[in-house]
Amino acid sequence: MRFTPHTDADRRAMLAAIGVSEVGDLFQDIPEEYRFPTLQLPEPLTEMEIMRELEEMAAENASLGHFACFLGAGAYRHFIPAVVDMVVSRNEFYTAYTPYQPEISQGTLQATFEYQSMVAALTGMDVANASHYDGATAVAEAAIMALNVHRRKRRKVVVSPTVNPMYRAVLRTYTQGMGLTIVGDEEKENDFHALLQMCDDDTALVIVQNPDFLGELHSGQEMQDLADAVHAHGALLSVATDPIALGLFTPPGEYGADIVTAEGQSLGNSLSFGGPYLGMFAFRGDLVRRSAGRLVGETTDAAGACGYVLTLSTREQHIRRAKATSNICTNQALNALAAATYLAVMGKHGLRKVAELCWHKAHYAASRIAELEGYELVNGKPFFKEFAIRCPRPVSEINRFLLEEYGIVGGYDLSQDYPYLGDAMLLCVTEMNTRAEIDDLVDALREVGQEVIPLEVSL
Repeated sequence: MRFTPHTDADRRAMLAAIGVSEVGDLFQDIPEEYRFPTLQLPEPLTEMEIMRELEEMAAENASLGHFACFLGAGAYRHFIPAVVDMVVSRNEFYTAYTPYQPEISQGTLQATFEYQSMVAALTGMDVANASHYDGATAVAEAAIMALNVHRRKRRKVVVSPTVNPMYRAVLRTYTQGMGLTIVGDEEKENDFHALLQMCDDDTALVIVQNPDFLGELHSGQEMQDLADAVHAHGALLSVATDPIALGLFTPPGEYGADIVTAEGQSLGNSLSFGGPYLGMFAFRGDLVRRSAGRLVGETTDAAGACGYVLTLSTREQHIRRAKATSNICTNQALNALAAATYLAVMGKHGLRKVAELCWHKAHYAASRIAELEGYELVNGKPFFKEFAIRCPRPVSEINRFLLEEYGIVGGYDLSQDYPYLGDAMLLCVTEMNTRAEIDDLVDALREVGQEVIPLEVSL
């Protein structure tokens, strides 16, 4: 198979059309001494030698296969059944891009349809689209959706300060130039009453997270009261959530959410140094034509057999730019396939079991740590798998000690985003953390709280 479609005659014709005699003439702006620099490359190695060198380099990483991990903050280590990697590695899925030709893309389209169906059921919503780039993008797209629902006559978005700080940063970057006013995220604590005080006739959307970034879990009744108050102002409510938590707790669709977003990495996708991830996006049925991305639907072909097609694609690649609801031009299809495979394999009972293990192990860890001198839970409110603790010394020092002395990846340093909390750490415990790992963490925190750790000095 040829991968260079242009013949010498084609190249000569193109060069003549633009008035140059050779390809080198296109690079006249680059000084000649820099066009073909001499590369100081090492001597070549055999495949066996280069593999050994790469393995030695990889061994220097703090692999979570060899270290206990209590770091979450939006990216989580959960068990991934072997069948997930087997399915997503099949070449018909792995190499496929966009299913524009349904007659040859039935497998990809059906997988996406199944993903949408499971996400809608999981979140308690009417519709789910074929995914976004990540959880942060999904939150930003929720704001754009609300803007479109109100025909751009409302331009205020109220955001809880305990929405993931990275989501809030992406929201502001993503919507700059749209004339939106974003308020609420500068507050210190997640006070729903304070958020509602910011709502007025210009408010298009209120964004909250449940469980929130600090781990707090809000009850279904509390969320229902919030939804009712938001709707009384004529605004929409968007809830960012943890899909694993939905295996155990009330889904947002049952307490009045209009839009539900989530980071789908927890569902069968590895941490992978931060991506690619999966933005889950579900919403009420009457908002479907204001949705970004695309939807796969089930239909019948000319012979009456079941088939799948792209039912709705309200994006700029498919319709006039002025009519598009978003300029998002692709989705995370392979990551969505991993999530669909994970959900299918786990089933509702398996997902609930994972959520229960996270709940019980996190509460065991929190109760043990709260007994240590110098440590205390930031608040006594209900939580799922993450909780914040105040520490007797800077979190950066503690995390360095945990990694170097115990081989433990510690928690998230909250002073980066919530300085008013002081020296506070966000810890995450999932089904992957054994009791022995949790007990080692407790012992390490006790030790680091009692000893004087020398600071690194930079000269």
